[in-house]
Amino acid sequence: MRIARFTTGDDPRYALVEGDPGSEQLVVLTGDPIYTPVQPTGEQVPLDDDRVRLLAPVIPRSKIIGVGRNYAAHAAEMGNDLPVAPLLFLKPNTSVIGPDDPIVLPPWTEHVDHEAELAVVIGKVTKDVAPEHALGQVFGFTVANDVTARDIQRTDDQWARAKGFDTSCPIGPWVVPGLDVDDLAVRARVNGEVRQDGRTSQLIFDVAYLISYISEVFTLLPGDVILTGTPAGVGPIVDRDIVECEIEDIGTLRNPVLRRS
Repeated sequence: MRIARFTTGDDPRYALVEGDPGSEQLVVLTGDPIYTPVQPTGEQVPLDDDRVRLLAPVIPRSKIIGVGRNYAAHAAEMGNDLPVAPLLFLKPNTSVIGPDDPIVLPPWTEHVDHEAELAVVIGKVTKDVAPEHALGQVFGFTVANDVTARDIQRTDDQWARAKGFDTSCPIGPWVVPGLDVDDLAVRARVNGEVRQDGRTSQLIFDVAYLISYISEVFTLLPGDVILTGTPAGVGPIVDRDIVECEIEDIGTLRNPVLRRS
């Protein structure tokens, strides 16, 4: 099952995405499926309808929690030791954009990197959950790009500016509930060239452990998003690039890059 959030020019709506690639239909739902049962209205809209614009599948109600250096090869390429515990940071919900929305490079940075990541969408209020029960708190999974101003990350003592600026958190194209994420391919392409090619089996701290650990720090609310870390191969993106982040069994998140004068 794939759940998308979309608009045809009116208020955002949710839908199941059904059908084969190239002939998908949006089966419109009543309400927000994070809070209400999945119930079709009977209306269907072709995904390739010119009026359809896919939106970020969720706008976190309270927070996005990022996990840094959660792939050994990425930690090594950045010259960092492996963390002994998950390294957490926050991104505001104003950083979120959806499929095909532009990543806008801020004027105060000269080096912005892509970071393809598996994202976890929380479905229930979660506090102090044990790892063995953590996946039961998940609504579903999607693709994220933890866009990072690398030069600012190196100069600031904390990462809020480097990782929290507007448009720095593309997510989409939809959410997939009930997915086994133990060993999925995670890739990033820039202008069609493969930059990152890892697997979730390479995570230092797996998804269940991350949810448990984070829930000891923050109460997780429905719609909150956890970014689980990025594999090796991060690299710069510049004006007019096209960035694609892909996760096996979920889909591809595509965003253009713009630098406004």
